[in-house]
Order: sequence, then structure tokens, then C-alpha cells
Amino acid sequence: MRVDGVLFDIDDTLVDTRGAFGHALSNAARRYLPDLPPERYPDLVTVWRADVGGHYAAYTRGEVGFVEQRMTRANELHAQFGGPVLDAAAFAVWDETFQQAFADGWTAHPEVDVVVDKLLAAGLAVGALSNASVALQTTKLEHVALLDRVPMLVGVDTLGVGKPDPRVFVEACRRLGTAPERTAYVGDELDVDAVAARAAGLLGIWVDRPGGRRLPLTDAEIAAADVVVIESLDALPAAIGL
Repeated sequence: MRVDGVLFDIDDTLVDTRGAFGHALSNAARRYLPDLPPERYPDLVTVWRADVGGHYAAYTRGEVGFVEQRMTRANELHAQFGGPVLDAAAFAVWDETFQQAFADGWTAHPEVDVVVDKLLAAGLAVGALSNASVALQTTKLEHVALLDRVPMLVGVDTLGVGKPDPRVFVEACRRLGTAPERTAYVGDELDVDAVAARAAGLLGIWVDRPGGRRLPLTDAEIAAADVVVIESLDALPAAIGL
């Protein structure tokens, strides 16, 4: 299973985005959901990450804009937890405070530095492919001191579509300088990361951190995916034959 390169998803793979969302949504709740007790703030994160309406997925397919999907999700969140309806002007204020708190909460998972350094020391090419914009993810990687080692190669705005479209995986491999069949893709979502990578000809690796799943999955669904499963990036070097 030795490969020539590794492509990483960013959110909840390299960066603890779930924790950052918790910080941002707690901040929003104190202002917009004053009757919601703090012990229910984790429910906000669960609903936001699950995105059962598929609005972010529609954005990655190029069907809606970034602001449109986020405003829809914010209003759905408010509807479920008792917040006000946000028109365009009110949402602009909501989003500004949300994004600032979100950025303040960006941190890398604790094992990332050691693992990335090990990959680079072994001579592997390393880069990132994300379903967010190149500018946002470049800023995020820079914020957590990874950009110099994990360059942002392809985002949803590179080709106008995102994962699971196989074209974005192939383009990321091209920019990384490795053949798809000699490249591992590592991400926290079973379907749009590991399974989609395998369908595009890469080695799909799913980081199934305890408590990190956006949606429930059965053992049969996981087995049928036929991808490599690890619980932490600590296990990645061994999984690719280092």
C-alpha cells in the first residue's frame, strides 16, 4: 500500500472544525437564542454538521452560492431552536460574528504535526483537497501553521464543483504530481471522502474519530464501502506502508 503522495481533507481531518463550530455556534446562541440553555449548545453543532437539508452539498455541486446555503442553514437552525428569522441584512450581521468566532476556534488536531512531518520525511508529496473555497482553506491552514507543509491545491471553486465529483480528485493529484493510483486521500466523511476517492482511482482512507461522525452508519455500510478505516491520523503512516 506504499504511495507516492497523500491528499488531505481539511475540516475535521487536519483541523478540529467541529470544535470551531461549537465555539461559533455558542457565540451565536448567546445573542440569538437567549432562551436556549448552554447544556443544549452541543445540539446546535450536531444539527449544523448534519445539514440534513443537504444545503452545503448543493453548494459543492455548484447549485447554490455559499452565502445562500449558509443563510438557509442559519434560518433552519433558528427555526428548530427558537431564534428569529434572518433577512439578508440580519444574516450579514449574524454571519460576520459567526465567521469571526469560527476562525478564532481553528486549531489542528494534536497528532497532525507529527504525522505530516513523518510523511514529508519519507519523501511523500503532501497537499490538501477541500469542499470549501481555496481562499478560506488557505487562511485556515495558515492559521494552524500547516500551509507551508500542506499546500492548498484544490477547493470547490477550482473547478466549480467539489467532492464526490471524481474530477476534483484527479485535478488534485495532477497538481500534487502523483498518479491517482499512487495517491491516498484522507478524510473524515465516509462517502464524499474515502468512497469518492476510491471511485476516482485513489486509495480512500476514512478517519473515523470516536464521536466524530456527522450521520449514523451501520457496520454493513462501512464494510460495503471497502476503504481503509483509521481512528486517528496517528495510524496513517502504517496504513500506507511507512
